[in-house]
Amino acid sequence: MEIKNSEFVLSAPNVSLCPADNKPEYAFIGRSNVGKSSLINMLCRHKGLAKTSATPGKTLLINHFIINKEWYLVDLPGYGFAKRSKTERQKLENMIRGYILQRQQLCNVFVLIDIRHDPQAIDREFIDWLGESSIPFCIVFTKADKLAPTKVKTAAAAWMKHMEDRWEELPPYFITSADKQLGRDEVLNYIEQINKSLKEEEL
Repeated sequence: MEIKNSEFVLSAPNVSLCPADNKPEYAFIGRSNVGKSSLINMLCRHKGLAKTSATPGKTLLINHFIINKEWYLVDLPGYGFAKRSKTERQKLENMIRGYILQRQQLCNVFVLIDIRHDPQAIDREFIDWLGESSIPFCIVFTKADKLAPTKVKTAAAAWMKHMEDRWEELPPYFITSADKQLGRDEVLNYIEQINKSLKEEEL
């Protein structure tokens, strides 16, 4: 897939205010500071499309971007560390869960994980919740350029091995680097495959 056009559409405070059409949606989410905005900008080759920030937890709304006039890329707020009150964190969690569970147009959730870190409980809890909720998802390891290539493969394999305690069938995963444009084609081709299968179902 080649992205020829990517535009910001709207920011919604809850699922009921998301776009009213039926185009497929692909949501990106991860812990604060995982490199989500950088990855989105790399995928779209549109610097500044998603606002990057040195301060973790800047995304507070459900952000929709229309891609090639055909599907939406959805930037969800990060989970985990952010200097917010318990009330604010609960509000964000309710917004994220509401979107994921209620949005019928949602085709896949891309869960971003920093390849440099050992498996974190908060990531596992979120991934396990997606599985329990029967939400299609895959894992996107970010910042692969920060490790040697051999360590990247080892770290990704260790993460997936870690999931075998509860998962009979492991989700797909991708290894990416926003700086090196690594994994771009693989992620976009995965989205394209889903879009094609949706069109075939309509015939």
